[in-house]
Amino acid sequence: MYQSLEVNVLKSVLEKVIKGNDYRSEVLSIINAQFLEFVIDFFKRIVDAKLEGRKIGVDWYKSYFLNRNLPKEEIAVNAGINVKTINNIYGTTKKEIVIEAAEKNYESLLSMIESLVSNEDVNITLTIKFRDVSVDLDVNESLVLINTLAVKRAQLRGSIWSLIGKRLEVPLMVSLCKLFGVSEKYYETKFVRDKAKPVDREVDFYLINDKSEKFRCEVKLMGKGNPESADSVFPRNSKVFIADTLSEQNKNQLDQEGILWVELRQKDGYKRFRLVLEKLGIPFNEKKGISIDEAIEEAFKELYS
Repeated sequence: MYQSLEVNVLKSVLEKVIKGNDYRSEVLSIINAQFLEFVIDFFKRIVDAKLEGRKIGVDWYKSYFLNRNLPKEEIAVNAGINVKTINNIYGTTKKEIVIEAAEKNYESLLSMIESLVSNEDVNITLTIKFRDVSVDLDVNESLVLINTLAVKRAQLRGSIWSLIGKRLEVPLMVSLCKLFGVSEKYYETKFVRDKAKPVDREVDFYLINDKSEKFRCEVKLMGKGNPESADSVFPRNSKVFIADTLSEQNKNQLDQEGILWVELRQKDGYKRFRLVLEKLGIPFNEKKGISIDEAIEEAFKELYS
C-alpha cells in the first residue's frame, strides 16, 4: 500500500515542505500506520496457522514464512534481512540469490538466539490472541518474530522516506513554477530508467529559457547533517538544487560549482526560486495573490489529471 501513496498525503507533505514547516510528522504517521497494519496481519497469519492445526515452531516458521513461492522481499524480511542489504552484499537482487541469502541469515539468526538463550537466564513467552484462539510462542520463536518486526519497521522507514522524496520531486518543481507564473513551455520532465531497478523510473526536471537552453534541477529532502546528499548533485550535471535544509558548507560547495540553490526551510525560502529564474533567464510572471495551496492544486491537476 505504501508504494501508492495517496495524492492527498503527498499534497499535505508538499505544502509543509514549501512553507518551510517540518513535514516529518506526516511521514512518520504513514510509517506507523503501515507498520501496525503489517504487525496485525503478521500475527493473524500465525493464529490462522493454529486454526489449521499447524505446529508453531521455528521449523514451521521457515517453511511457512520463507516459502519460496512468496515474493522475494517478503522472504528476506521474514528471515531478518532486507533486499537492499542483500544487494549491497551480493550485487544482485535475483530471487534465487535473495532466497539463498535469506536462508543463510535465518540459520545464523537461529544459531545466535540459541546461543544467547543457553548462556543467559532468559524466559520470554509471547502470547497472541485472536478471536477465541490463543497462541503461545517460546523464547526462540518470540525472538525470531521480534527480529522480523524490527527489520520490517526499518524497511518501511527507508522505503517510505525514499518514495516520498521521489514522488515529490516533480510536483515540487511544478508548484514552484506555478507560484512564479512560469509557462509550461519553459519546463519539462523526462523519464530516465533507473538501472538499479528493472521497473522503476526516475524523473528529471528541466527549466528552459528563450534560447532553448535546458537546466537540470535536483530536489533533495535532507537535513543539515547530511552533506553527502548535496554532493550527489555534482555528478548529475544539475544547475539548480532545491533542498529542505542546507548547511553553510553545502551552500559554499554549491556556490563554488556555480549551482543555484534554494533552501526551503528558511523563512519564505521558496521565494529564492525567483533568483534562480532570473539568473537562468527563464521568463516568468509572478502571480499576485496565488497561494501555495492553489499552486499545489494546479500542479497536481496538471500532472495527474
